[in-house]
Amino acid sequence: MKNQRDKLRQYQKRITVITTRETEIARECLAKGDKAKALLALRRKKYQESLLTKTDSQLEQLEKLTSSVEFALVQKDVVFGLQQGTQVLNMIHKEMGGLEGVEKMMADTEEARRYQEEISEALAGQMSNEDEDEVEDELEAMEREMTGVSALPDAPNKTIVGEGILPEVPRTELEIEQEKIQKQKERARQRRVALEA
Repeated sequence: MKNQRDKLRQYQKRITVITTRETEIARECLAKGDKAKALLALRRKKYQESLLTKTDSQLEQLEKLTSSVEFALVQKDVVFGLQQGTQVLNMIHKEMGGLEGVEKMMADTEEARRYQEEISEALAGQMSNEDEDEVEDELEAMEREMTGVSALPDAPNKTIVGEGILPEVPRTELEIEQEKIQKQKERARQRRVALEA
């Protein structure tokens, strides 16, 4: 279509040259006194001008058609892009299993969470407080080991009294045992709070 448009434009240029030439011929003939030839040249010029008018309307229609075709090609590309996007979206939905698949996955996750809670409760119910304390002590020992803090006996603290420095009184076995019992009571209280929640 673009080739046809270019040919029409070339044809218009030729007609313009011809009409200009016919006008010159009519003047020359009129200058010579040959009125009949001058009239004939003006008639040919008028015919060429009517062809020029028809060519203009054809060119206008051709340009409209070219624009319509170009726009249709753009629309085709847009539709193709939308189709591709829709296909990709459908593939993603199939991979996810659709709405039912997501709902099933959520239900499975909730079921696994409840099962884990049941196991934890069952294990907690089977263990005595003493066993639970031993497990927590072992956990604390592992944490100290991983952080590099070893369980060394307490070093004596020095207290400043007046101007002299005195060592702290060593703790007795009874005090150490009372501290251990206090720790166990605190853990038992924390377990009750956790079970109530």
